[in-house]
Amino acid sequence: MQPEIVRLYARVREASPETKGSSGLESTNHGFVVDAGFAIVSQMKVRYSPSISDVFIARFADCHFNEEIFPALGGENKKQETNVSWCVPSLSYLDPRTKQCETEVQKIVHIQEIANQLPDAFTDTNRVTKSHIPAANAPAHIEIPNNQMNINMAHESQKRLKRGRPVGSKDKNPRKRKGFEKEVDHTKNVINETINIELPHEEGVDDTNKEISINYGHTHILWNRDKMENIDDIFSYSIACDIMNGDDTPELKSISDCQNRHDWDKWKDAMQAELDSLNERKVFGPIVITPKAVKPVGYKWVFVRKRNENNEVIRYKARLVTQGFSQRPGIDYDETYSPVMDAITFRYLISLAVSKNLEMHLMDVVTAYLYGSLDSDIYMKVPEGFKIPDALSSKPKEMYSIKLQRSLYGLKQSGRMWYNRLSDYLKNKGYTNNLICPCVFIKKTASGFVIIAVYVDDLNIIGTHKEIHEVITLLKNEFEMKDLGRTKYCLGLQIEHMPNGILVHQSNYTERLLKRFNMENANSLSTPMVVRSLNVENDPFRPCEDGEEVLGSEVPYLSAVGALMYLTNCTRPDISFAVNLLARFSSAPTKRHWNGIKHIFRYLRGTTDLGLFYPNDSKEELVGYADAGYLSDPHKARSQTGYVFLNGGIAISWHSQKQTLVATSSNHAEVIALHEASRECVWLRSMTNFILTSYGLNEDRSSTTIYEDNAACISQMKEGYIKSDRTKHIPPRFFSYTQDLIKDNQVEMRYVSSSNNSADLFTKALPTAIFRNHVHDIGMRHVQTI
Repeated sequence: MQPEIVRLYARVREASPETKGSSGLESTNHGFVVDAGFAIVSQMKVRYSPSISDVFIARFADCHFNEEIFPALGGENKKQETNVSWCVPSLSYLDPRTKQCETEVQKIVHIQEIANQLPDAFTDTNRVTKSHIPAANAPAHIEIPNNQMNINMAHESQKRLKRGRPVGSKDKNPRKRKGFEKEVDHTKNVINETINIELPHEEGVDDTNKEISINYGHTHILWNRDKMENIDDIFSYSIACDIMNGDDTPELKSISDCQNRHDWDKWKDAMQAELDSLNERKVFGPIVITPKAVKPVGYKWVFVRKRNENNEVIRYKARLVTQGFSQRPGIDYDETYSPVMDAITFRYLISLAVSKNLEMHLMDVVTAYLYGSLDSDIYMKVPEGFKIPDALSSKPKEMYSIKLQRSLYGLKQSGRMWYNRLSDYLKNKGYTNNLICPCVFIKKTASGFVIIAVYVDDLNIIGTHKEIHEVITLLKNEFEMKDLGRTKYCLGLQIEHMPNGILVHQSNYTERLLKRFNMENANSLSTPMVVRSLNVENDPFRPCEDGEEVLGSEVPYLSAVGALMYLTNCTRPDISFAVNLLARFSSAPTKRHWNGIKHIFRYLRGTTDLGLFYPNDSKEELVGYADAGYLSDPHKARSQTGYVFLNGGIAISWHSQKQTLVATSSNHAEVIALHEASRECVWLRSMTNFILTSYGLNEDRSSTTIYEDNAACISQMKEGYIKSDRTKHIPPRFFSYTQDLIKDNQVEMRYVSSSNNSADLFTKALPTAIFRNHVHDIGMRHVQTI
């Protein structure tokens, strides 16, 4: 319609008389032309909205001034042309229309339409519970009445907001539209019928006291705080694995997930390598009809990305595992225990290697569990891709199963079968171990010695150069091994070999920990915890009070405590007390406790590279420090036990724990702490004596010194239990056990001032100066200070 109007308008102008004269007559003629044009247009009875080009023509096409009366600027003496033409299309070059411009405009319009249709949960911040985890911010606030999460669209957003109005504002006198209320009610009913999520409910458990996991966006796992009062090492290790794997690249769950990724070729090669390994080890027997009274176990593919100390993916690993949860105890398996090397033993071996100038080499057993033999008959369902023989194809596939000839990943007894296989092989080759250190195998030769520390399929070899190469050859002859070279990354620890010693730290894990909890840009602090007030009512770490709000399920308090506990047990004894104190409130954490967690994160932000440094000039000497914090928990009248043992001046074992008994005095609390330290000392002496005497480095070892800052307590331990008004309420076993150790010359008690007692670090929050002195005394160093 627009071109016809323009042509019609042009014909009216041609039919009008061109009168030249006064300015008044000329404007009258022009007015006639314009009125005639619009009159003709109005007679067409069309509904037309002029475009921008039409408005431009109407404004400028007929505005030709008489330049004899109104000359152009600078053209007073210039003769003007009588015929002036105005080419309107020639102005299009100033704003050319391109396909790209049209696409951008369409994008803006589309985004605006989407924004106008969003529910209020995305625009009204008052109804959104925000979390520092991006995955937790995705859903809107969800209420859980009657064990269900019903998402009600009680507050529908308007389809379009008026221009200039702030978000969330409403009309004072809203205008009703016909049919709108019915449409909204119908939408509500549809949403309520289709979205109805049920949570798993257990009798006697409050469903509201739950917490999302740190990878909730991928796994949808909820932790029950009521059942997590004691966070153990298994839970903390699982949280640490999730952090080390990363939230940006979660592990895949099925083959279809791998096929939809760009790296499917690598996963396909990993699966083929796994099947080749299974066939080479002769894990599977023939496909047979499942015997009666036999329940075959299921199977599953597990996909893992192996990373190095720099968190770089170095290997794609696929495992065909069995679903061991379907095994029946007493029928499918008997014993499942399999020992592994603990972190304390590994730290001691590192200090021993540094002090004796030994080499450290790391080996990895390929498909270690496949070397173990089964102690019972196990049948597994036929996995996908296995071809059933033609003679058996007449019956359904569900009637067949495969008998396992060797242990496979996922079975309850697989770990034990592998350990027995490796242990028998090493013992036959002349290696020895004992019940104190079942995962440390030692062999002494005429030219040197070698130690093999076993952690499942990771073998850390420590010894002289010649013996290490002999062990590598020995292991490769029996097992398929991967030579990882010098030990740089083992059990989650980063091992830096320096000219003057070895630094063990977890800077990479700490960085990922801070990033996972959105604290990577936080300001650093000098201590992991503020000095607590003596006033119980002002203590920021008091239990949840009546009427105080507990943290919502979107705050991952349990995950934070578990991740910090793993860091504490490995390389960071400086945060032991703070983590232990905050772990007590896992069942009912509040905002005050969460601020304490963030305080630890800020301290880690400034000490990322802090670790345990074992120097070359250290001497082989085991020394302990014990201390107690009287009424460290005044709300429940409990004290704190803390001790640390140093080998060569560097910490290898430490502990910080709330006492289970109520101490009636500081002396009573110190007696309990000394008792716990003596128990740890006995195990450390047994472990170190076995390692040292196995290759003749130390045949007769003197007593181990334990320093304590309470002189009365030391006297009582040396003299034994003496009944008096001050000690009659203390159980005699706390005195008798330690006194027997002193008489046997295993332990020696000595006094040390409180300012020099390193165990003070594990019993209370300290000022900055004292805190840094104790951290330095137990051998913790920064990379730049070495």
